[in-house]
Amino acid sequence: MAREGAQLAKLLKEDGLTGPIAIVTAGWQERESEDTAFIETLGVPCFNLRLHQRSEDVFATDTEFTLAYKARQERLRHMQSFYRIRLEAADDAAAAIAVRHVDEGLLEEELAVSIEAFRQLDRDHIERCRQTYDDFEAHWVPQTRPTVSRHWQELSAILGDVQALFIAGGHVGSLLNRLRLFDLVSLASHLPLYASSAGAMVLTERIVCFHDYPPYGKDIAQILDRGVGLVTDMVVLPDPRRRVKLLDVRGISRFSRRMAPAHCMALDVGHHIRLLPHRPPTGEAWRLMPSGLVDTSWQDFDHSPPRLGSGISDRRGRP
Repeated sequence: MAREGAQLAKLLKEDGLTGPIAIVTAGWQERESEDTAFIETLGVPCFNLRLHQRSEDVFATDTEFTLAYKARQERLRHMQSFYRIRLEAADDAAAAIAVRHVDEGLLEEELAVSIEAFRQLDRDHIERCRQTYDDFEAHWVPQTRPTVSRHWQELSAILGDVQALFIAGGHVGSLLNRLRLFDLVSLASHLPLYASSAGAMVLTERIVCFHDYPPYGKDIAQILDRGVGLVTDMVVLPDPRRRVKLLDVRGISRFSRRMAPAHCMALDVGHHIRLLPHRPPTGEAWRLMPSGLVDTSWQDFDHSPPRLGSGISDRRGRP
């Protein structure tokens, strides 16, 4: 976190922000409050919104809501498992076809068919996730539950007195669920927004779990969930040196084509992406190209830049 803090401090200084700022460390889960060193690195006054702690208060006091929430999460876990099974079957089929000794043109056509099979599985999964969340929120309307409402009002008051919001990384699923529970991104729609690692992933339309060196199982990327959708046409991939086979031209090409039209942006240590309304993104990152190459000197897009969601205001967003 020291490096993240130093990078954020640099960006805050560039933008002329001296604090206070609000921070979200819910991705750290039970270690959420261990923020002293990070805040000292920033050198500006901070308010930790303690979303994990607030969610634990909700779950401890609203039994009826908590039981429904846990049932929803169990359903989503099963859906993720079944989706993974289907992905693995598609991957086995693609691998079996790719080694056939046939015309190269036919192999390229079959690769396109295989990629489309992955894309269809991805679309179906994310749509089913969306429907599950929509059904839950329509029935339970979390912001009307007394405990959620109380925390929502407290968060709203805090965010009214800060200059910016920073969302740290950690466990991406836990972070996303806490942001959703308190509708935090909507509460912070008037603020400049900074994020790193998993915090950057949740700002996008699709959260993609990836690891080319998994401790077990197949090295196949999967859509974990839909994100909050502030940043469109972009897939964020933190920690690429440890998680991505950067010299695997065939694998990178297939992944990039599968995620299209989104741009696949890998964020190494010290990287950032600056997103401003009505302007192409700039920054420092690695871009995984459809050709299978990695553009390690990326600073901006020449064509078809990712779009900003309608909820972003001036100086929003640094995944």
